[in-house]
Amino acid sequence: MTGTALRRLVVLRHAKSAWPVGVPDHDRPLAPRGLRDAPAAGRALAAAGCLPDLALCSTAERARRTWELAAAQWGTPPPVRHDPRLYAADVPELLETVRAVPDEVATLLLVGHNPGLEHLVLELAGDDVDDALEAVRTKFPTSAIAVLDWHGHSWKDLAPGAALLTAMTVPRGKKRRYA
Repeated sequence: MTGTALRRLVVLRHAKSAWPVGVPDHDRPLAPRGLRDAPAAGRALAAAGCLPDLALCSTAERARRTWELAAAQWGTPPPVRHDPRLYAADVPELLETVRAVPDEVATLLLVGHNPGLEHLVLELAGDDVDDALEAVRTKFPTSAIAVLDWHGHSWKDLAPGAALLTAMTVPRGKKRRYA
């Protein structure tokens, strides 16, 4: 499409969380695996050239911590907006949030939760590369990253089926063994 900018939406599901007794869902921390996987997600985004101009992050503790650990892997993290609408959001709420992003943002990172993120990726992806869409349909686990590219004048124009799912990956951090 001539005259339209390439835009990239990077979707990151929060890393594995813990389930401590008596802690409200919104306040659940990352589990040890999540503490390993979140930095691995940051490294994977950097290696793939998917560093965002802006990040939108759920206000839930596990999403906020995932963002902090991932962004710490980059030289200069982009601005982040913690948005309470992203907690337990469904596709219409997620789309509303994304469509409000300023047009000067070319690459947007969305850090949140399932099932909303998985459904958003499936809704937006009109096609895929290397069976990425089938991978999302099968499972979009914690720390999963989906990359959607599309051409548009404005984030307001993002529509179902308009994007190409160019990648889906699940970075995992290495367990440390102590002697």
